[in-house]
Amino acid sequence: MRVNLRNMSDNQAGLIAAVKVAGDLGRRIRDMGIVPGTEIKIQGRAPLYDPVALRVRGATITLRNNEADFIEVEVND
Repeated sequence: MRVNLRNMSDNQAGLIAAVKVAGDLGRRIRDMGIVPGTEIKIQGRAPLYDPVALRVRGATITLRNNEADFIEVEVND
């Protein structure tokens, strides 16, 4: 099942299916290792749910929800 990264739950994992943004933001997201086929796990969220902490390729990174909206994930059930 594909879901938007923003809608994933804490500790939920999956594979990145698509990054649907171009330009500088798309390049920045891809430079962080967020590319299709990469395993990703939601580590947690800030108290107001923005930003979200992700575990990608052995590193913990954060994205704002408006950036996470461009990322689709094939979640593990």
